[in-house]
Amino acid sequence: MQPGNIVRFRDRDWVLLPGDDADIYRLRPLTGITDEVVAVHKSLMALIRYALPEENIRPSQFPVPSPDDLSDAASAHLLWQAARLTLREGAAPLRSLSRISIRPRVYQFVPLLMALRLGPVRLFIADDVGVGKTIEALLVARELIDRGEVRRLAVLCPPYLCDQWEVDS
Repeated sequence: MQPGNIVRFRDRDWVLLPGDDADIYRLRPLTGITDEVVAVHKSLMALIRYALPEENIRPSQFPVPSPDDLSDAASAHLLWQAARLTLREGAAPLRSLSRISIRPRVYQFVPLLMALRLGPVRLFIADDVGVGKTIEALLVARELIDRGEVRRLAVLCPPYLCDQWEVDS
């Protein structure tokens, strides 16, 4: 199971989060708040696999919609809003969107998409002044951290920009 997968645990759907410890699953409820994270030790799961089947972490799936599932416009709008908010909370292909407080412009996703195709990621962002190079670089960094692909990164920038890249340890 990879970070970002939706799993079933204790009769509830969860999003599998990236973590620093390979022996622990970090889970966030699909229908909960983002701070409601649960940690489950993998070796404990192996011990109770057969004794308590409801305690097993397994992939989750949703039923395929049918033509009988049609409803009115208000319900469709409510479903659209719920899906939009759910995707914003971390179950989308781009996991970084759930942890940023800005609305990037469409062109600012280009370096992120380019970085996701690279392995290892080495990217030089050199756009015009005021286009949003910092936002583009932060999108790449946040996405790689959220996917668990990196734990640290190096940013090379002019001296007058060092203050904005400083991180408190």
